[in-house]
Amino acid sequence: GAAGLTTDDQTNADKRRKDGEFVRGVSTARNWIEESDDAQYPVEAGRYHLYVAYNCPWCHRVLLGRAVQGLEDVVSVDVLFPNRSGEDEPLGPNLWKFEPDGQVGQNGKHVSFPSCNADSVMGKKYIKEVYEAAGIDDQKSVPLLFDKKTKTIVSNESAEILRMFGTVFRTISKNEKEINLYPEESRGKIDEINDFVYKAIANGAYKAGFSSKQEVYENAYDSFFTGLDELDSILSSNTFLVGDSATEADLRLFPPLFRFDPVYHSRFKLNKKNLWEYKNIWRWMGDMMALPGMDSVSNAEFLQQCKQGYFGRTGNGTVPLGPVGYPECYKIKHWTH
Repeated sequence: GAAGLTTDDQTNADKRRKDGEFVRGVSTARNWIEESDDAQYPVEAGRYHLYVAYNCPWCHRVLLGRAVQGLEDVVSVDVLFPNRSGEDEPLGPNLWKFEPDGQVGQNGKHVSFPSCNADSVMGKKYIKEVYEAAGIDDQKSVPLLFDKKTKTIVSNESAEILRMFGTVFRTISKNEKEINLYPEESRGKIDEINDFVYKAIANGAYKAGFSSKQEVYENAYDSFFTGLDELDSILSSNTFLVGDSATEADLRLFPPLFRFDPVYHSRFKLNKKNLWEYKNIWRWMGDMMALPGMDSVSNAEFLQQCKQGYFGRTGNGTVPLGPVGYPECYKIKHWTH
């Protein structure tokens, strides 16, 4: 699709999964918000609502678009707990859920987060129930863009939600003049970088971390670090990925790199280097952290939810205390370890 779908090639997907490869599924709720009064989903402040989980990188890029474009007063949000349901829960395991009071984790420790709240729109416990209330029975993923007026689901494709935030919503955003996430003259280049970042870095990290076949892991590992080398080279002559201003391409790259040192390096076995060894990428992280609205979507609690989500559901469920200094060190452009 035009916005670069968050999905893998589905050819022989079942067989590839059986052979140990991680193959991401397809988002099926795919409507667009349009700048037309008679559209099914017109641009309108206060009408739309996001359901997200902070630990999910696909949710993160959508939240980045909302924050950087300045749409906090335009699109409301509810935040799910970073760990999904267990075997003993009424609707079964592996479902995103609301836990405003927290829960006892796999490691025996009660954990809660200030940002995790209850479903303020539909009053549901699980995201699957929000889908079912809107007439969709086969989906359970986030992010989810919801229409509060018609109680229907606009989209669950993160790439397209981010694209909408940076285009049709821009005219009613707080940062319309300063931020243009998808400028017309750069669209070809942005799309090209989006495709590369998705394959090598964003989904590539998952290929390394969740594939059970050594060969698939090793190929993903090599592609990931080759990708970082290429990005470091691009950023040696550009402030951002496409010139001097942040675009959608930068917002799509930020979530996996924000997670890299504290999470992916150990959890996904991507341990060839640390992010601080890439001088130009590290400087870029500092420039990204300085964008408007970034603190709300890149602070210490945000990172702690990421760690809880990735480590709190695997192995013995213990969540690492380190590395020390993250995410604050991302703000130091010329930091050395």
